[in-house]
Amino acid sequence: MPWKKIATTSRMMKRKIDGVLLLDKPVGLTSNSALQKAKRLFNAAKAGHTGTLDPFATGLLPLCLGEATKFSQFLLDADKVYLAEVKLGIRTSSGDTEGDIIATRPVSLDEAALRQALQGFMGEIEQIPPMHSALKHQGRPLYEYARKGVEIERKPRRVVVHELTLEGLGGDTCTLRVHCGKGFYVRALADDLGEVLGCGAHLYGLRRTGVGPFDISQAWTPEQLTAMADLDRDHCLQPADILLRHLPEMKLDVESAWQITHGQPLWFPKLAVGDGFRLYAPDGALLGVAEVNEDGKLAPKRLVAGT
Repeated sequence: MPWKKIATTSRMMKRKIDGVLLLDKPVGLTSNSALQKAKRLFNAAKAGHTGTLDPFATGLLPLCLGEATKFSQFLLDADKVYLAEVKLGIRTSSGDTEGDIIATRPVSLDEAALRQALQGFMGEIEQIPPMHSALKHQGRPLYEYARKGVEIERKPRRVVVHELTLEGLGGDTCTLRVHCGKGFYVRALADDLGEVLGCGAHLYGLRRTGVGPFDISQAWTPEQLTAMADLDRDHCLQPADILLRHLPEMKLDVESAWQITHGQPLWFPKLAVGDGFRLYAPDGALLGVAEVNEDGKLAPKRLVAGT
């Protein structure tokens, strides 16, 4: 078992440890299970994830420990990159391998026809979210209705596909590289592509290779993590402010740092309402995130504990 060493630390006092773990999630594990196992492995007092990855999918799952959890929302809306295996000729109830087969059709197409079909999914498009998703209807996730055979009407949503390329085609299976924005469902893409081609299709395999600024090459597998000594494992964590690199940096003097950490907005010239900044103390320690309010002052939005 890749997480076999977790039990050895489960009874120890929880540590206040901060940072971002880039995990290469294996197949068959839910995102929450991966989070809880990583939390126990690091013996962390607090942990959270930045968006889920389906159990049958593998790949990049950023996990936040300690103070980094305060900034996890900045990855929820980040772009994602996937390698998707699409099986042609078979349509399923869920759009992936976990659903029931609802239609089978013959596959007869060439690479040129497939590439042409993919062009229709580029850019800003409308996509109907699948029933097997965590979107809520009357307070309950859609997948609960789907499991009971209840179909809920869903409105199309505007989503963005920055890049969609054919990486391989063999027999009735094709491999796609998908670079998409928030709210995009790859299994809905597979199902929609199958209907455009006239043969039906479903998502046969999925690997996430990118989330925001992070790449799968930076990730650690459970086997690698459990084989390490505790100190070496801690070095696998990225600093919490890695989640904030898209915001401009502002280093404060001692007085300004004291004011902002005590809830007092600061005035600086040439600030635009709504602008956000990542703030640092004179010694370089992260203070948190602030945003310019309607009065044109820099107001604390989310601060690191103990500052």
